[in-house]
This record gives sequence, C-alpha cells and structure tokens, in this order.
Amino acid sequence: MELSEFVQKGFQLLADPGSFDSSAFALLLRAAFRSLLDAPADQAVLDHPDLKHIDPVVLKHCHAAAATYILEAGKQRADKSTLSIGRSLPHIIDVSWRLEYQIKSSQLHKMYRPAYLVTLNIEVFIHVQNTDSQSHPEIRFSCNMEQLQDLLGKLKDASKSLERATQL
Repeated sequence: MELSEFVQKGFQLLADPGSFDSSAFALLLRAAFRSLLDAPADQAVLDHPDLKHIDPVVLKHCHAAAATYILEAGKQRADKSTLSIGRSLPHIIDVSWRLEYQIKSSQLHKMYRPAYLVTLNIEVFIHVQNTDSQSHPEIRFSCNMEQLQDLLGKLKDASKSLERATQL
C-alpha cells in the first residue's frame, strides 16, 4: 500500500510521545474510525478532553492521516494479517547531564544549592503496514542529589530484576 508523504508525516507526528501519549494515540485512532463510520460525525470526535493539550493543527493532520490510512486499507481489502498500526514504548538512546549550582535566588538570598539537569534522548518507533518511522524527542528534568540517587537506585533494581527474569 502506497502512502503519501502527508500521511507518512502524520504518522511520524503521531509517533511523538511528546504530542501523543498512549491514551491520546488510542483516542485519535478511535476518532478516525468513528468519523468514517458515523455519518453526522463532525469536529466533536476530536473534542475529547484528553486531546485538548495537542496543537489543533497537529491533531487534524494526524486524524486525516489515520482516516486516509483506514480508507486505503479498506479500498485494498486489507485483512488483520496485512494491516497493522502500532507504536512501541520509548527507548532511551542517550543521557546527558550537567551540574547547576544556584548561589542566589531571584530575591538575592544566598542559596548554595546544587541541582542536576538531566536530558534523556529517546527514540520512539511507529509501525504502519510495512513502514517504520521514528522520532527522537527529549525528556528534560532537574533533580537534587537525593532524587538522583533515588532514581539511580531504582534503575539498578530494575536492571537486576531484568537480569533475573532473563536467566529463567
């Protein structure tokens, strides 16, 4: 199935977890089906409260891309084995950090408070038919020493748990 550049770009936007979390992703696909199946469907299909945080232009583009894909699949009489739309969980591909040391507050009070600014570079894959696309958003946060140590401890626990699970 040939998909236009517009449809492919719509699915790339849909793959961005910064715009569409898993709930919004599912809602948008349901809205695309609903708008095609309900004759009186209008803008209301995109008025769900969980979609309000998404830029309306991006939302409409992704909705049009999903609806186009659904129609194209129907036109080609695609069955469940040939039709697939999916998104994988984000994968961390890189981490960067820096230490910020705040000496004074905006009211000129002495603070002497260190903070770590952490950036997680992630990769998200979306699969549509036989086409894979990916996006590379960033997650940024700051934390103090205790919060960073807590995060590292939890990541080490998760790593040990994963090792144990793979050895079974």
